[in-house]
Amino acid sequence: MRIEVVTLFPELIRDALRVGVVGRAFERSLVELGLEDPRSHTTDVHRTVDDRPYGGGPGMVLKPEPMMAAIRAVRGRMPPGAPVICLSAQGEKFDQGAAAELARLPAFALVSGRYEGLDERVIELGIDRELSIGDYVLSGGELPALVVIDAVVRLLPGVLGDARSNVEESFAQDRLDWPQYTRPEVFEGLPVPPVLLSGNHADILRWRRQQSAERTLVRRPDLIAKRKGEEDEHHSAD
Repeated sequence: MRIEVVTLFPELIRDALRVGVVGRAFERSLVELGLEDPRSHTTDVHRTVDDRPYGGGPGMVLKPEPMMAAIRAVRGRMPPGAPVICLSAQGEKFDQGAAAELARLPAFALVSGRYEGLDERVIELGIDRELSIGDYVLSGGELPALVVIDAVVRLLPGVLGDARSNVEESFAQDRLDWPQYTRPEVFEGLPVPPVLLSGNHADILRWRRQQSAERTLVRRPDLIAKRKGEEDEHHSAD
């Protein structure tokens, strides 16, 4: 897979992707990373990438010329049809399903905005999709881009040591993970649930599924409602 990122702060992306499971995936060439700074496509001495918004108002808007040039540069390094995705508060919600969808692609690009965002003409001309990681405002799109990259890369074959991790973790099946324990057997008076020490794999599996269902019901009932809605749609289609 190849992932391209358009960003005014390429060093932030590069440094963050040097550590952990995702960092090892890049080291092992399971994923290739491309970085494109819109400043490299400016023509003035100050390398200007933003300007005041038409119509007035606070903040600055990213100029279309350097942004479109950067987007065209990353398109040229990807296979035809690979999507260019903008990280935006106006985008569709990024979730595990979206991560799995992107993980099946040979390549995609992420565009990290700053200030008051992109000139709308860049969205119309250069962006295929907009994604949001949540209903809050950040200083720029670099952190959301890193969230997307982390969620996607760990789904790729060979990245995780145990392929079951992607199947059993939270949100993989619209449910939360069960409680996890490790040594010591008792910590500050709190013991590990006896079933996990029993060696009975059938009982352990039942306990884990029950804990997962109870946690999801209490903490994220919206996930249960989502699954029920999808099942109802499937039955209606049949």
